[in-house]
Amino acid sequence: MSAVVLNRRLELEAGTLAEDGAGGFERSWKALGTLWAEIRPRTGRMTSDSDAGSLSVAGFQVIIRAAPDGHSGRPVPGQRFRMGKRVFRIDAVTEDEPAIRYLLCHCVEEVAS
Repeated sequence: MSAVVLNRRLELEAGTLAEDGAGGFERSWKALGTLWAEIRPRTGRMTSDSDAGSLSVAGFQVIIRAAPDGHSGRPVPGQRFRMGKRVFRIDAVTEDEPAIRYLLCHCVEEVAS
């Protein structure tokens, strides 16, 4: 892996479900903490969604300092990173082998257009 530059401040968020009073559930997001990261772009594509119209889907690799399994600062799939108005959904988390100094978070950003 090339040299890592942790120059982006991200908020790690976890989703919670709460009853909406009408028999359903509403998802809200709770901030778990701030992490410094490097964001590397991957692939992107346009798709259409019947509700949102056109949807731009871009993949990113978010690199953060490693944390042990179970630690509150270690992201897991289903959580997300927030950087201002931008949101990166975490799909997978892997360790940077063999030194395990960093975690590689495979993320997706979706933007309706």
